[in-house]
Amino acid sequence: MPDHPSLYLFSERMLFIIMEFLNYKNKPLVRCGDILYYGDMHDKYIAKLTVRSSKKDNDISMSEEVFIQILNNDPKGNEQPILKYGNETGLFSAIDRAYVWLKKAQKK
Repeated sequence: MPDHPSLYLFSERMLFIIMEFLNYKNKPLVRCGDILYYGDMHDKYIAKLTVRSSKKDNDISMSEEVFIQILNNDPKGNEQPILKYGNETGLFSAIDRAYVWLKKAQKK
């Protein structure tokens, strides 16, 4: 425990910020620039979504073309790194498709 109470509060808040992720259908969704990762990092497969093009609509950037990849998350690397890939129009449709593909891949 830090010596100063405000440092303890600060470290507690940082821990809370680090641990909280946006979830879609009970799986974490993490964004880094134009790349989103979807799925639990402890699962065998995760989805990588790359926004390839977007358009501005009233000063809001809207994703148009999204490239989806289902990646093998096995640290041993015994299987192919990319299980499945494809394109989708719109971010919501891409995340929804990634959810379905992940669900099917986890059953294998």
